[in-house]
Amino acid sequence: MSSYAVFLMLLGAILVSGAQGANILGIFSCPSPSHLIVEMSMAKVLAENGHNVTVVTTLKPVVTHKNIKVIELPPSDEEQDAWNKIMGSMIQTDNTDAGTALLRMRSQLKSMFDKNRDVMEDPQVIDLYENKDNKFDLVMIGYFMNNFQMGIAQKLKVPIVIATSMFQWGVFDSMLGNPADVAYVPAVNVHVNEHGLMDFKQRFSNFITSCFEKLFVYLIEKDNAEAYYYLYGNDSSMPSYEELNRNVSLVLFNSHGISEGPIRPNMPGVIEVGGIQIKDTPDPLPQAMSEFLNNATDGAILLSLGSNIQGKFLNPETVQKMFRVLSKLKQRVIWKWEDVDNTPGKSANIMYSKWLPQDDILAHPKIVLFINHAGRGGITESQYHGKPMLSLPVFGDQPGNADKMVSDGFGLSMSLLALEEKSFRDNVIELLENPKYTQKVKAFSDLFRDRPLTARQTVLYWTEYVLRHHGAPHLQSPLLRLSFVEAHNIDLYAVIIVALVVILFINKIALQLLYRKLTGKSKKNTNVKKTN
Repeated sequence: MSSYAVFLMLLGAILVSGAQGANILGIFSCPSPSHLIVEMSMAKVLAENGHNVTVVTTLKPVVTHKNIKVIELPPSDEEQDAWNKIMGSMIQTDNTDAGTALLRMRSQLKSMFDKNRDVMEDPQVIDLYENKDNKFDLVMIGYFMNNFQMGIAQKLKVPIVIATSMFQWGVFDSMLGNPADVAYVPAVNVHVNEHGLMDFKQRFSNFITSCFEKLFVYLIEKDNAEAYYYLYGNDSSMPSYEELNRNVSLVLFNSHGISEGPIRPNMPGVIEVGGIQIKDTPDPLPQAMSEFLNNATDGAILLSLGSNIQGKFLNPETVQKMFRVLSKLKQRVIWKWEDVDNTPGKSANIMYSKWLPQDDILAHPKIVLFINHAGRGGITESQYHGKPMLSLPVFGDQPGNADKMVSDGFGLSMSLLALEEKSFRDNVIELLENPKYTQKVKAFSDLFRDRPLTARQTVLYWTEYVLRHHGAPHLQSPLLRLSFVEAHNIDLYAVIIVALVVILFINKIALQLLYRKLTGKSKKNTNVKKTN
């Protein structure tokens, strides 16, 4: 047997051993289907490998497994209406300025924050830690501005793994103790060139955006601290809110910095699993959809603006402009549209569907263009399958995702708010007829896939690593255990300043004494001469 075969056998043994049959609790309460897909994909990997997973959600998950027990706490009709109104207002708002968009997002997401807090008060969730028959070895938190939910791991006395559909940015720096120098680490929606550098204008923009980002993080931390003390403030055994991060073993990010960038310093607790939701082998498409695509002799286009942006939220005039362009193409179009009884219009080349197996559709060889909203999941799936894109970003990280996609040469972007029929048609035709976009994204696909472990293997290995090593506290940055004063060397600088002041004061006194002594002697000699 070759040494390479032995290595593969040992690697396989590591990946499937060590922490079999652990009981894992997932708190995935963000009411966003796209977030839940990524989080449940991580949970499914663990369930497939023999772990018992219990997941608390507010939505019915699309991704599941027989070893996953789901506790669904759906929103009320009033809560769902409030969420829909928030999504509708975001679509009608210009969110191109990252700083102000961040601060606006805090108030816009209040109903989601309140729902996350209500979930932790539900009797079924409280029973998870108060019922002595329940035993858990690890808590996974589906992260979206909900740090306070980490308190449940303190109740269970187990470590935390953060599962997020997001990439790295300032909100995670305090959680991980990650360094983030504004000279070369871009804030949200700020981009670098192909060498990872920023010119003066970009660095200035990065500095300003980073200030807004820090303000946003401060306000979010304030909200989380209030929720934490509201839930657990009467329990003297619970640590302070500021100590919660010390229980985070690692964060599973939906990113792959080596291929996507930016290159930045990371602590060992940063684990990147970008593309975790993408299947190794696509599932078969529904028969009607499969036949529709197979018969697309000129190729097909997928149009989906994500799980949160419903067609009814869009400006009707904008929808009609899009329909007029797409209905005249020779390519076939699959259009995600929730109300299939009230569509933008009828056309032989357009199929509407209120739900789409997006990853499976993008894997189909007949798809030649993906029109999207620049959500993280959709961008990743399109890059993985080598499909060029036309992005219509709306809010959050979407404008930044779209700008980066364009700068990487994978497609084009335009404003959904200001969409005009001619520019939309011109962009679609450019992407369909110019092969450079497809060539670029296909080349990137090879780079994105080239890893020592797949995203699924990475999730399994590192989660089991945390279980094997009882939380793996050795992965954590020392910064998490330093006070603000220690972390910024304020005490050190204070001692140095005081020492310098003392030295200067002593030198001043010494010089004064020396001066007086010298000038005093001179006066004495002058007086003697005058007497003579």
